[in-house]
Amino acid sequence: MADEKFTVLDLVGIDLKEHDSLDLTCFCGRKGLAREIIVPEVNRPGLALSGFFDVFANERIQIFGRGEIAYLKKLNAENNMDSIKRLFSYKIPCCVFTFGLRPELVFIEEAERAGCPILITGLDTTEFVVRILRILSTIFAPQKTVHGVLVEVFGMGVLLLGESGVGKSETALELIRAGHRLVADDAVKIHCVNGNVLEGTGANKIIAHHMEIRGIGVVNITHLFGVGAIRDRKQIQLVIELEEWDPKKNYDRLGSRDECTELLGVSIHKLNLPVKFGRNCCTVIESAVMNERLKRMGYNSGKEFERNILKWIESERSSSVYFGRNDIT
Repeated sequence: MADEKFTVLDLVGIDLKEHDSLDLTCFCGRKGLAREIIVPEVNRPGLALSGFFDVFANERIQIFGRGEIAYLKKLNAENNMDSIKRLFSYKIPCCVFTFGLRPELVFIEEAERAGCPILITGLDTTEFVVRILRILSTIFAPQKTVHGVLVEVFGMGVLLLGESGVGKSETALELIRAGHRLVADDAVKIHCVNGNVLEGTGANKIIAHHMEIRGIGVVNITHLFGVGAIRDRKQIQLVIELEEWDPKKNYDRLGSRDECTELLGVSIHKLNLPVKFGRNCCTVIESAVMNERLKRMGYNSGKEFERNILKWIESERSSSVYFGRNDIT
């Protein structure tokens, strides 16, 4: 769930574009904009309007489509406002009217009296529900902030981790110069979306696309390399841990072992990349990403190499048994 409370005012103020926009405006009940949204779910209150409140999900955002609005008109014509008054006796976060439609005057008066915000969107009901559920699932998703750099390499989100000063930002800068893109530097906020997808963004949107390069200072990647060198968010698909080269350590030289790490309960592939003078980390990371993509397509170079070696050993043994040692020169 979100670290800080999420209010109706936050929902209205979300700055999203194109296919993510909610197109929300506050029609009335502004004094209730500070109400907190506590669950990432919505409800269509048809049963409640008919007088059945036994399982009324009042803690959810209430969505009023054409069906609910038509029923409100029927209640108004019959001068039957009991269910509407009872509806607002519950502390509802807000009510959203779709298709740009407006509620009846009596409904507005009851909402104002209860301090419940009434929002209007020009979207149709189905599209609005799809968009708001997607947004709420992201906002309420488990999250954590890690010290690292998130870059997009060949379309794959790569999270660079390591001790301070190991060269994460310098490596990311070289990747950007090679045509790849920066998502966030220094502080990466990770959301677990839908329970199994890790999505990374900058912990602070203002400084997310700036990088601190020791000896140079803070640089603006957008100004240096253009808007094509950045993106706001990206799914994390590979973790690479940069570490100082240790000659005593036994590094994996075949790549046949798949090491994983866990972030927010999600297992993700991880590589340990030793760093030393003269080693081109940019090229190594590019190769690692391409190799990871091949693995996802079902081809594993390290395991194939092991199989070929075993086949060669077995063929040599078979030849020795068949021909005899003296026949093989």
